[in-house]
Amino acid sequence: QVQLVESGGGLVQAGASLRLSCAASGLTFNTGVAWFRQAPGKEREFAAAIMWRGTSTNYANSVKGRFTISRDSSKNTVSLQMNSLKPEDTAVYYCAATTIGILPTSPRGYTYWGQGTLVTVSS
Repeated sequence: QVQLVESGGGLVQAGASLRLSCAASGLTFNTGVAWFRQAPGKEREFAAAIMWRGTSTNYANSVKGRFTISRDSSKNTVSLQMNSLKPEDTAVYYCAATTIGILPTSPRGYTYWGQGTLVTVSS
């Protein structure tokens, strides 16, 4: 059973950086871990994903070049480093995991979800 717990959200000004962490348990070699986000009144959207084993990553165009996803196998964590934050990055950020061996960009591709952490970027 995969369990995910997010942390690191908060209130920052535009242009600032923030690092989110996802503490994970139950991950296996074919697990993919992603960050999704959901702004008020909008659908949940894909931000970035990484395979728990190997080097595969995937990024949404809206965050490419500003966000970096990484993993620390020794700590069982997946992090999302967010730089040059914009007000439109304001959302609840969710960590999600899939065991199908690929990195889907649709929320339907992920079975396990954390509770989310709120990121607010002021202008």
